[in-house]
Amino acid sequence: MRLGRVVHVKDLDDPDAVRTKIRSAVTDSGTDVRRAPDKAGITNLIEILSAIRDVAPEEVEREFDGSGYGDFKSAVADAVVEYLGPIRERYPGLRGDEAALEAMLAAGAEKARAIASDTLADVREAMGIGPPRD
Repeated sequence: MRLGRVVHVKDLDDPDAVRTKIRSAVTDSGTDVRRAPDKAGITNLIEILSAIRDVAPEEVEREFDGSGYGDFKSAVADAVVEYLGPIRERYPGLRGDEAALEAMLAAGAEKARAIASDTLADVREAMGIGPPRD
């Protein structure tokens, strides 16, 4: 996950590292938690919190209206830590069984190929190009 222009949070970062990275995310010199073309850093954090909470960015802006960047960044950090928790917990089990992981990836790839193949056949048929369907 990329936060701002210079902060990179990794799925497996420990919670303290995630919080530190988000709190140090580059923002403008203002304090208003609102999206704007000249506020790329804070806009990005609003979008991240919006996506994690599955709410509109305007709802995030309303919630933090009158709050400073410190409170807002702490809320974003807590939300990201909570969001990444299940990934961090499940990772060792998945990586511990390399054969099962490879099988899972192969099954997913085959499923994706089947879906893509049908879609591609539909497109070719609609365009009148490529081999005819069986």
